[in-house]
Amino acid sequence: MIRRIFPIIICAILEACSTERPLAERVTVENPPAAESQPTVRTYSYVVIEKYPHDLSAFTQGLVLFNGVFLESTGQYGQSSIRRVDIRTGKVKKIERLDDRYFGEGMTVLNGAVYMITWLNQTGIVFDPVSLKKIDSFSYAGEGWGLTNDGTNLIMSNGSHVLSVIDPKSHAVQRSIAVTLNGSPVGQLNELEWIEGEIWANVWQSDRIVSINPTSGQVTGMIDLTGLLPDSERRVSTDVLNGIAYNAQAKAVYITGKNWPHVYLIKIQ
Repeated sequence: MIRRIFPIIICAILEACSTERPLAERVTVENPPAAESQPTVRTYSYVVIEKYPHDLSAFTQGLVLFNGVFLESTGQYGQSSIRRVDIRTGKVKKIERLDDRYFGEGMTVLNGAVYMITWLNQTGIVFDPVSLKKIDSFSYAGEGWGLTNDGTNLIMSNGSHVLSVIDPKSHAVQRSIAVTLNGSPVGQLNELEWIEGEIWANVWQSDRIVSINPTSGQVTGMIDLTGLLPDSERRVSTDVLNGIAYNAQAKAVYITGKNWPHVYLIKIQ
């Protein structure tokens, strides 16, 4: 069932209750001044346009539309990968597996290269988008969760309410974005996607996505995707909503989750 009235998210850091995420050390950032005007937060509904098959074994961490196919990163120790996937059939056309010591996380395509991060290794890997062969690596501090880009810099989440803007060449943090909703921190930010000048983020352990102003860090919109995957299609292995890819031409969004049977093409309203 599509919810058309959404609750306000006030996210505090939760105790970890999944084997994927132990409690991490969080970055402290001052909240915006109380007097600062807050934007009107838009609430979105959605319509499912199509659904496509998705590999049930894929613990999806990042999803990008690239040259007519999906590039998808997956997690779990011993199962992490970067892969090229046919959109309509869900068939994995090419796959490159990560070393077993890595737990794969989010990824993005910038300047003709695929950047992928790992959870606890503080290591990012750069791949060729066609061959999926490793061409470089880089380091960063803290945990790696989600990754996107604004056309110039990488933008990374670490599970807190703070996003890091990273230079793709020097790998230095250019600035931090403290994400807030009505002045309160919004934590558990996970998979990211740059959509029409804003950062869209999955809120981990929920079916919600928030849109974020990249300059102020203020949440400008929310969409609740509860019920997108029906209960009748959930299995023991079914995990959380995670995976946002944007089709700029169609102004539509692809959504999936970890070990989900489908990728959904939706229109935001």
